[in-house]
Amino acid sequence: MDSILTALSNLPWWAWVLIVLALVAIRDVFFQRKHTISHNYPIVGHLRYWLESIGPEMRQYFVANNREELPFNRIERSWIYASAKKENNYEGFGTDRDIYEHQHIFVNNAMIPFKIKANHPNATDKTFLPCAKVMGLYNKRKKPYRPASIINVSAMSFGSLSARAVESLNKGVDLADAYHNTGEGGLSPYHCHGGDVVFHFGTGYFGVRDENGHFSMEKMVKLVENNPFIKAIEIKLSQGAKPGKGGVLPGKKISKEIAGIRGVEVGKDVLSPPNHSAFSNVPELVDFIEAIAEKTGLPVGIKAAIGKLNQWEALADIMLKTGKGPDFITVDGGEGGTGAAPPSFADHVSLPWVYGFSDLYKLFQSKGLTERIVFIGSGKLGFPAKAAMAFAMGADCINVAREAMMSIGCIQAQICHTNRCPSGVATQSKWLQSGIDTSLKSVRLAQYFKTFRKELIEITHAAGYEHPCQFTMGDIEMNVDDHNLSKELNRTYMYEKVSVPFTGMQDLKECVYLGGKHNAQTEA
Repeated sequence: MDSILTALSNLPWWAWVLIVLALVAIRDVFFQRKHTISHNYPIVGHLRYWLESIGPEMRQYFVANNREELPFNRIERSWIYASAKKENNYEGFGTDRDIYEHQHIFVNNAMIPFKIKANHPNATDKTFLPCAKVMGLYNKRKKPYRPASIINVSAMSFGSLSARAVESLNKGVDLADAYHNTGEGGLSPYHCHGGDVVFHFGTGYFGVRDENGHFSMEKMVKLVENNPFIKAIEIKLSQGAKPGKGGVLPGKKISKEIAGIRGVEVGKDVLSPPNHSAFSNVPELVDFIEAIAEKTGLPVGIKAAIGKLNQWEALADIMLKTGKGPDFITVDGGEGGTGAAPPSFADHVSLPWVYGFSDLYKLFQSKGLTERIVFIGSGKLGFPAKAAMAFAMGADCINVAREAMMSIGCIQAQICHTNRCPSGVATQSKWLQSGIDTSLKSVRLAQYFKTFRKELIEITHAAGYEHPCQFTMGDIEMNVDDHNLSKELNRTYMYEKVSVPFTGMQDLKECVYLGGKHNAQTEA
């Protein structure tokens, strides 16, 4: 035995390498049956799987050009990063984008831009840009709400995002006078750092569910009473990533903290079914909305991805007949977002935002209902020119999810569903999220929002308007095909946007329903 050990100890390092490789080769050929490549090409076959694993990173950093990647290309990501860090976000030597590509948009500028007077709100605050409509005012809710920012954080749950990411977002919206949508995972302590909150729930009723998993009005009322920063309530009917598909939250992901927030049992699988148990048809949905609004006094809205319109038409008819219904509608694009989903859903189910929104808006416009609803757009709209298009089509506010994530450090690794997010944004790993400095990242989100609003205001003024709500369909042109390269939006989507009542930015600033810190200053 001693002689064997002595012989082994005298082997050179390269001999040990050969022994290890030989053992790997024996395993590949004789013992493993899962991978044909490794069996047929022992040792070398492993190189293929390694290269495949780092392929996305190699393409992102070394292969893809500036405008090539999806869902967000390098130019788009760089603009968000630079805006969030208050760095130079300009580009020189002209655009490198193909301005003749399909669906490229153009904003028609005025010969003489809008002139800001000395006493104008934007003369002192170049980022002041509230919503032109008030949620809940038409339906005479007890606590109407005018969002103080036209760009806000979309629905993303604690559990999907890390604690530090959620805290950074909430502190950031407080600095930017925006609102923070909780997502359907319930109201966590990380949502409670000063920002306005829109409480969002889906079929799981997390945070407002009873012992049987059904909606509890008592818990909803108590939640609103105990958290006055909740300004509105949103009912999720579907989301762009996977409309009509439920989900299961595995028990292994349900910590004591998450269980307490969501109102579920620790370590036990929780089902979010495709359908709501609180209502089963459109009339019951309207009754449900009215009951919540009556009990809480808050504006109540719905969020959905758009497909078939027959049930939406039924909703519009009920609203027209009864004078009741949602105070706001969030239209989620079928492009998908932070919610993980099978490719069959993410790629094919529900319409992209521009198609879904235009279909829905036309329907409500035909019934004369657009003025009583605040329309919120959600679907890769976190860039000023795209937002100008959305406002021209009839949107009143913009919600952003992935853009907000990027402003606090997301690098588009696209592994949100694995719990291995390298930036610590979409993970529950204590180690990975420890790299997030909430005091720094919150400032970056706020700066991204402020830069967005500033540039959208500048585009608006260039078009001759004071507020983006004044954009018309004729102000935006879109490349359609090779024969007629561009068409105005009204010719592209075949409707005219209804003019939003607007008397001036000063009136918005003095509105008693204005959210954010502006309202607190007014009350003081």
